[in-house]
Amino acid sequence: MLKDLLRTADLDLADIERVLEYAQRSKDDPYGFRHILEGDTAVLYFNKPSTRTRLSLETAVARLGGVPIMVGPNDLQLGRGETIEDTAEVMSRYARAITIRTYSDDEVRRFAKTASVPVVNALTDGHHPCQSLADLQTLLQRFGDLSDVVIAYVGDGNNVAHSLLEAAAIVGMEMRVATPPGYEVEPEVVEVAKARAALSGAKLIFTDDAKAAVEGVQAIYTDTWVSMGDPDEERAKRLHDLEPYQVNDALMDLTRPEAIFMHCLPDHRGEEVTAEVVDGPRSVVFDQAENRLHAAVGILYAVLAGRLEGYDPS
Repeated sequence: MLKDLLRTADLDLADIERVLEYAQRSKDDPYGFRHILEGDTAVLYFNKPSTRTRLSLETAVARLGGVPIMVGPNDLQLGRGETIEDTAEVMSRYARAITIRTYSDDEVRRFAKTASVPVVNALTDGHHPCQSLADLQTLLQRFGDLSDVVIAYVGDGNNVAHSLLEAAAIVGMEMRVATPPGYEVEPEVVEVAKARAALSGAKLIFTDDAKAAVEGVQAIYTDTWVSMGDPDEERAKRLHDLEPYQVNDALMDLTRPEAIFMHCLPDHRGEEVTAEVVDGPRSVVFDQAENRLHAAVGILYAVLAGRLEGYDPS
């Protein structure tokens, strides 16, 4: 039974298949799971601004029949020095689940270690598991068998790249990661992904050549180059270093005819992707955004279902 979801590598193939099944059932029948949280609450802790993550999780809790309680650091005694451990203990007495969007992965681990209810990482500096599962659902809907998919991620090897890489390794996809020197995926994530790929047969390729990475793929994925709060000098350096990795028509022309463009949003048109690509007919960014909701339902259902009295997995 899956208790927490702190990173995509917490899942095995059966877990992912279960989440994607629930996500698709949610998409087909949006109000079919209202019994799961009927009369209950889930705490959604946000330490960062959000659009898709907040709206998808709030709506997911409502579709599961529950009431989402949105809180930030200034709404809790955390902002006045109460420990994460005490906060997690109290939250566990009130709510059926806790989701956390914050900066540090260690904060989420501390919540999960103490909480007696499921804890879901809604986004941290290191990982974005909810996005990776929505991405798998998008690819599954477009191409079918995930093990046949070849995807390229180009740009900054950040939290989105980390989680997508772990997902690809678990389900057996071929994933090519193209990043400039100094922007590579974290070595620990690479090692974890390689270990999972050895079990699934996934093929993982790392390069600094964006054109070579995207040749003949079915999907190109990128993310923003500049994070919230980056100073001006850091922004200028990043834009310079990552400019050769912009997804534009020339890069898309190297892919297969049926290839799609993916982005977790928000995007910065003219930086990591051109407007022609993100607004073009091959873009599935809003399908991904919609699937954030269905994946959120699937994730919460998966971590909650085994704890519910009289749970019927059918």
